[in-house]
Amino acid sequence: MIGVLVSGEGTNLQALIDAGLPIAGVISSTAGVPALERAERAGIETAVYNLDDFATREDRDEAMADWLGARGVDLVVLAGFMWLLRDNFLARFPDRIVNTHAAYLPEFPGASPVADAIAAGVSETGATVHLVDSGVDSGPILAQQRVPVDPGDTVDTLWPRIKNVEHRLLAQVVGELCAH
Repeated sequence: MIGVLVSGEGTNLQALIDAGLPIAGVISSTAGVPALERAERAGIETAVYNLDDFATREDRDEAMADWLGARGVDLVVLAGFMWLLRDNFLARFPDRIVNTHAAYLPEFPGASPVADAIAAGVSETGATVHLVDSGVDSGPILAQQRVPVDPGDTVDTLWPRIKNVEHRLLAQVVGELCAH
């Protein structure tokens, strides 16, 4: 069973839902985000774990891991989750936490990869699905695909093309991991 961690719109979550993957629960770091509405429409149980409600990030991550574990989750997908997970969470799901990133890693890790690619003036960037470790977008790569950067591209024009690739790659990789 899959647990999905989100923070915002939930388009990666929607790609997993549309692929018919077995999602047991969705956790958001923020209340009221569209990702929670997507999960609720699909009949998936949701929870919000706002960092302000916990003494430490470790406490929050332990509570999230407990919630996921109680739902039989053995694969965690970060679908736009904008927090680094602590070691206590990583230890609960060893080599079973997947993230998607809007760049061709190791190029442009971090929170603004599309803007970083445009600022660097590269002719292509991409999308990556990787395992999560304690670093920033540094875990083993599971799948990647290049996306061309067109002359005159902005974040608003390039981002949707990357997201389309990201959605497809994420659903494919997660489906394969569920089959094993």
